[in-house]
Amino acid sequence: MYLEHLRQLSDRLVAIQKPIMILDAIKWPAQVQTEFLEGKGKALPNIDQAFYAQQALRFAPDVVREELKTLRSDICRLLGGTDGLGRILLQNIEQYLLVIDMLEGRGTKAFGVCSQALYGSATDKMRGDKKTLLELSERLCRTFSSAAAEHLKRPYGNDIPAEKAVEMLSAKLNAYFNEGDIRVQLSNGIVSDAAAGGDVIKLNERAYFSELDLQVLEVHEGWVHVGTTLNGRRQPYATWLGVGSPRITAHQEGLAVLMETLTFSSFPQRARRVSDRVVAISLAEDGADFVEVYRHFIDKGLSEHDSYRVTQRVFRGGCVEGGSVFTKDLSYIKGFVENVNFIKSAIESGVPEILPMMFVGKVTLDDLPILYERYLEGVIAAPDYLPPMFRDLNGLFVWFGFSSGMSLVNLGRVQAHYSDVFAKLPHTTPVYTTQIMTEF
Repeated sequence: MYLEHLRQLSDRLVAIQKPIMILDAIKWPAQVQTEFLEGKGKALPNIDQAFYAQQALRFAPDVVREELKTLRSDICRLLGGTDGLGRILLQNIEQYLLVIDMLEGRGTKAFGVCSQALYGSATDKMRGDKKTLLELSERLCRTFSSAAAEHLKRPYGNDIPAEKAVEMLSAKLNAYFNEGDIRVQLSNGIVSDAAAGGDVIKLNERAYFSELDLQVLEVHEGWVHVGTTLNGRRQPYATWLGVGSPRITAHQEGLAVLMETLTFSSFPQRARRVSDRVVAISLAEDGADFVEVYRHFIDKGLSEHDSYRVTQRVFRGGCVEGGSVFTKDLSYIKGFVENVNFIKSAIESGVPEILPMMFVGKVTLDDLPILYERYLEGVIAAPDYLPPMFRDLNGLFVWFGFSSGMSLVNLGRVQAHYSDVFAKLPHTTPVYTTQIMTEF
């Protein structure tokens, strides 16, 4: 009877949350970018509360709110207040209730308050550490925009049109997924260059891509976002693992960035883009308006296109005058650090076998212990789609085992030792070979 109740309650949550589409509810028309750049980035975009009021939500907030509250009561009654899986269901419900409040507050200060409650603030400290997300991101921005990063930049171009990119990315992903499990298609309704939803990866029909971009999309959108969705959908009872409330965003985005790193798919300019987003959020949280944040990145050397994109991601849903912003993009850095620390801790604690559960569905790190226990009991199914390093944990264990050991080394002293050696090297321009340029 417990498993029957779990499946029924889980299915109800999946159905209730389906029309709650956050990014769709806060998206801006493409012409906003065109008008802003044609105006030399001097005038605030004409986006306010009235604009959002004209963009009707795909659900009736009061109706969905009551459905969630009724489901909350039924979970407590049927599963009890101490059941671990029931608690995860309840936490997701609380998140969706807050999402409804956030979307009702589009274009107002209330939107930013709810966003911070859901995703956090740039001033939040890292879990178990004294450093803030902003401090870490500023350090990463310096690293990924350093002379060394520029020295490594390869002269590749974004010369692959979206239609060709769809074909190439499909070929890559068909080698990882079963036939028919994933689709790559063109879209004219997304602001970013690419986005994943369910079993579909959408590429912006106006965008151009490089081969490095496609490497990132393969593991970030494919292996992680779509892979965990499909793993969650195949659960026999905990079907909510196939959908995600904001509470899982940090794990999802951090895991995606981690996979970019472990597969050597990322590159300094991509990593800087992730760090820049935290800086943009901090500036906007402190009251900088859209133009001021945009000008900050122009002054840092970003192109007009990239400066607009990083700024627009932060201000969508909030107030272009600043102070109320969308803080979801904190999740990339926050989640990356937390996932790395979780893997190290699992290895140090002698339970590396829990690590494949990171891909079991849309989860948080706090969910994994109870999900692993229920996996051992046969309630939770093992993930079907797993990256190779998580399917055979030997290499991952060694990699992070060495990483943990290296934390004992005083890096400052090591750098001081080698700085004298490196200072004597002749200054050269990067040297590339044809083989380096064509192998991906």
